[in-house]
Amino acid sequence: MKLLFKQRLFSWFDSYDIYDEDGNVVYEVKGELSWGHRLRIFDACGRELGTVVERVLTFLPKFDLYLGETKAGSINKELTLLKPRYEIDCNGWQVDGDWLEWDYTIAAADGTPVAIVTKEVWKLTDTYVIEVNEPENALCALMVVLAIDAEKCSRN
Repeated sequence: MKLLFKQRLFSWFDSYDIYDEDGNVVYEVKGELSWGHRLRIFDACGRELGTVVERVLTFLPKFDLYLGETKAGSINKELTLLKPRYEIDCNGWQVDGDWLEWDYTIAAADGTPVAIVTKEVWKLTDTYVIEVNEPENALCALMVVLAIDAEKCSRN
């Protein structure tokens, strides 16, 4: 399953449309005014599916991931040189990326890829392609991508 993650061009808060391979909106992400990033994920019918919430006052960036009202886990940026790395306490996943932080892989505990994320360059807004091996992992993979993108935006 391939998803196209595209930030809206003119928006006051983080907002994104997530498309499938046929160009249909699968998810809509709406940012909220809060201290730290708070991103709510809705399906195409407007039902809320999940939330990504940044924890503030932490040494390294940390985000909590919620499926509905239930906390599914967290993603933490690890202290590394050159090559970014994130630890996810949800599903035993981990994230390894290139030094530019444009392309990365979300891997299961045994090292098998869950999703491969690539940034499309030369676009006006942040645009990523998320290739998810199993459709049931799409929402959690999207939440990881949102957290990493929010962390990068906070640094810039």
